[in-house]
Amino acid sequence: GKVVVEECEFKKKAAPAAAEASDTNNKKANDNMGSFDIGLPGAEPGKVVTRFPPEPSGYLHVGHAKAALLNQFFADMYQGKLLVRFDDTNPSKEKDEFVENILKDVADLGLKYEKLTYTSDYFPQLLDMGERLIKAGVMYADDTPVEQMRDERMKCVESQRRNRSVEDNLRVWQEMQKGSEEGLANAMRLKVDMKSANGCMRDPVAFRCNLTPHWRTGTKYKLYPTYDCACPFVDAMEGVTHALRTSEYKDREEQYYWVLKEMQKVWPGLPNVHIWDYSRLNFIYTVLSKRKLTWFVETKRVEGWNDPRMPTVQGILRRGMTIESLKEYIISQGASRNVTFQEWDKIWTINKKNIDPVCPRHTAVDVEGRVPVTLSNGPSELEVVTVPRHKKYPPAGKKAQYRTNRIWLEQADARELKEGEEVTLMDWGNCILKKIHKDAAGVVTAIDADLHLEGDFKKTKWKLTWLAQSEELVELQLSDFDYLITKKKVEEDDDFMTLVNEHTRYDWAALGDPNMRTLQKGDIIQLERKGYFIVDEPLTKAGKPIVLFSIPDGRERKGPFPGSPAALASKK
Repeated sequence: GKVVVEECEFKKKAAPAAAEASDTNNKKANDNMGSFDIGLPGAEPGKVVTRFPPEPSGYLHVGHAKAALLNQFFADMYQGKLLVRFDDTNPSKEKDEFVENILKDVADLGLKYEKLTYTSDYFPQLLDMGERLIKAGVMYADDTPVEQMRDERMKCVESQRRNRSVEDNLRVWQEMQKGSEEGLANAMRLKVDMKSANGCMRDPVAFRCNLTPHWRTGTKYKLYPTYDCACPFVDAMEGVTHALRTSEYKDREEQYYWVLKEMQKVWPGLPNVHIWDYSRLNFIYTVLSKRKLTWFVETKRVEGWNDPRMPTVQGILRRGMTIESLKEYIISQGASRNVTFQEWDKIWTINKKNIDPVCPRHTAVDVEGRVPVTLSNGPSELEVVTVPRHKKYPPAGKKAQYRTNRIWLEQADARELKEGEEVTLMDWGNCILKKIHKDAAGVVTAIDADLHLEGDFKKTKWKLTWLAQSEELVELQLSDFDYLITKKKVEEDDDFMTLVNEHTRYDWAALGDPNMRTLQKGDIIQLERKGYFIVDEPLTKAGKPIVLFSIPDGRERKGPFPGSPAALASKK
């Protein structure tokens, strides 16, 4: 299951009947574990070989993570082997950066693979195979202009070059390997069936020239196989028994088997490969097309492929998803062939279930509008009390709580309070509000109160987060994010540019408790009454705030996204 450059330029025909038929025996085993009881056809324990073949033209996204983990799951299920293979047949799109980061993603996903290979390892054999196919009369050189070729394929019209002689095809093949002018004007096409109802069978392109230096082989080759040509050959050469693909490529299966069969005729001993399809992972308000994700990166709408708004593995991990939660979610999906759009809330709910029992608790107060509170009978000198970082999880350790007679409350809390009311200061005790000072606009500017530590916290309406006024407080930048696009499901004929969300990040300043200065990058915490956050930038130098990213918890956002036009309008 991977995004490939379409060799057959047709709208993919859905195969609903096939998908429904194959899904009748694929009911959910239970709510948490997807069904895998369909199994793989012809699978023998100990002999199954699966492969995960990413193209190094971007970082892995959540859909690739599903492909990788399903391949691992089936390899483990049958005590078989998993291979990881870089499908590097298009030098125009591939970079070292992508290879390095895919390897990082593969490691983060915990894949245990038998070996790592590259399609480019097989370029010599693929060129040998190409020559054999020409001599067998099943591949021909075609210099029909691209648009005309596309039009002819749509109309099932044979190319004028289809019946070139073997000798002429071999001559052009040599020119293509040199990257000469004549070579560059040609593509090699497989002679399949131009009258086929399946567009992928109408003489697909098998080799084409590309003078861009290859990230691995440099300028050694000028001629490269297409994915459709290389994949069946390399799968068979590597002994892959089961090639997993997403069901959107259902109509390419016929082509895969045809190509492999013709190759087996000219290359004795090439084994068979089973294709097994499963549903692609789609999410609402999300694009997984590499072309569109590349556009977000190149137009600087995001910081890069690992931006927390990106649906890449690195993006969602940076946002606060744990690997365990990602794996649990994908396994819960099972191996269904039903194509659906998933809500993000389910995956974030699983994540919350995993982080909440263990992540340390800290306190922060928003800087804007914060309210000074004077406790008349509070400690005049700073007191430090040791409290647990997580009341129900001792391994989270302890933290220091600072107490004094001057504290900060948040404006949003202060606005709700009434004079004479008794409230609870979390982890300290109760206080009674004596006087609430407000300005002409009704904004609370200060509060006078008395500590009432013998008061019963069970009887108070408000349990408030607070911080002692102290030089020790740390500066924080809290960041929240919205979806990159504004439409739940993007259709093929949508004008994508009109769906781009222009307001996807909101940063605000807060003060944090002094214990936060020891937090490390990647630490996940809960800010009491604010939610879960991941440390993106820890404290490195004075004057630079700790940057924390808000982690979704699976609940729907209340109201519009902060800073968006809708949010600004609602404030007026």
